[in-house]
Amino acid sequence: MNLMWTLTINAILASVLVTIAFWLPQMNIYAEKSSPYECGFDPMGSARLPFSMKFFLVAITFLLFDLEIALLLPLPWASQTNKLMNMLLTALFLISLLIASLVYEWTQKGLEWSE
Repeated sequence: MNLMWTLTINAILASVLVTIAFWLPQMNIYAEKSSPYECGFDPMGSARLPFSMKFFLVAITFLLFDLEIALLLPLPWASQTNKLMNMLLTALFLISLLIASLVYEWTQKGLEWSE
């Protein structure tokens, strides 16, 4: 029963916050406000530099592999449980998922830097 109250309150709170965000006035963005401030001088160029998509893809790949490895970290403590077979199957599943992800990245040429 306590869980139902918590879920109800969270759903109501989320609905109220979405409604408030929807009804808040939109801010007007002027070109002068969005340009960089350079000590009173006119901007000499764009503050937005071109960003290679490879950096983003490498960062996402790193986060995914890091998350999968973080799931393997508690396994030494899990080996002390009575259900050793479940722990080994889980570890085998996570390691096979890690290897399958690496093979997929390799075949899709996500690890090659040259364009």
